[in-house]
Amino acid sequence: MLSSATGQILARCSAVPGPVHGPTPGNTLQGVRSVMGVRRVQGAIVAAVVLGASLFVLSPGASGTGMWVPTQGLRWQYQLQGKLNTKLCVVPASGGPCVRPNVYDLDLYAPNGVTLNTAAVAAVHAVGAHAVCYVDAGTWEDWRPDAGLYPASVKGDSNGWPGERWLDIRATAVLLPIITARVAKCAAAGFDAVDFDNVDGYENTTGFPLTATDQLTFNEDLAGIAHSYGLSVGLKNDTDQLAQLESSFDFAINEQCARYDECDAYDGWTAAGKAVVEVEYHTKPARYCPSADLHGRDAMQKGTALRAKPWKPCR
Repeated sequence: MLSSATGQILARCSAVPGPVHGPTPGNTLQGVRSVMGVRRVQGAIVAAVVLGASLFVLSPGASGTGMWVPTQGLRWQYQLQGKLNTKLCVVPASGGPCVRPNVYDLDLYAPNGVTLNTAAVAAVHAVGAHAVCYVDAGTWEDWRPDAGLYPASVKGDSNGWPGERWLDIRATAVLLPIITARVAKCAAAGFDAVDFDNVDGYENTTGFPLTATDQLTFNEDLAGIAHSYGLSVGLKNDTDQLAQLESSFDFAINEQCARYDECDAYDGWTAAGKAVVEVEYHTKPARYCPSADLHGRDAMQKGTALRAKPWKPCR
């Protein structure tokens, strides 16, 4: 039997992608990264999803049993480039002795872009920390090993980064199987959770007439995929849909909420006991750390290149 989440995802795969048009601007990992024969393909990939579904229904984590969910008060490291450094120890903005990360948000792939980041995940676990798998769900990246699976019809405008283009998230028959395969790799590599990026395309100029409803549907599907593999899942940015998506996601990650004066939007999440990770790139810790500490957000200072350094947590 398929899990209910899988059944819903496969049902979405029968949807016909809408026409290509165009609207609106934005600021996602743009916050950073704004700062850095289709039927034949569909049929093959959907078949892979059915096969994958039969596998993950049998896995212990598929029911959510034993799934790790980050708590408030952890120190997060966000590193997508360069060699992993698990020996990093930095004096926090609050002062005192140096501290180390409890959670590492890392790319699915090793720095070579091809090998799964299994070794890095093992290194993270070896120091008693947890690893979150970074997966770009809302834009196409031309350097990824599976880039060739995306037909031209789903690739829209550039999101401002070389080699990246917004995706038509209405084309679930194409996108969800590809993303499911990526999440399966996250699980195979040993990651504990998933961080889906660029999941607010409807607020950006994508080249497609995406609506808030389109985004809600897509984001809920993403959460269902992660949970089906026994992985907790974080909502990246998408502040306008926080209330609607709180029940689907286990934690939140925001880039530059202090800079854009939107941190208060997460008060409902922290009040509910959910972890909210705040990443700031340009704002000084003295400006955002007092508020982050007071409201229960786990904040850090990072550089836009997202290497091991700089890293400075508030506490």
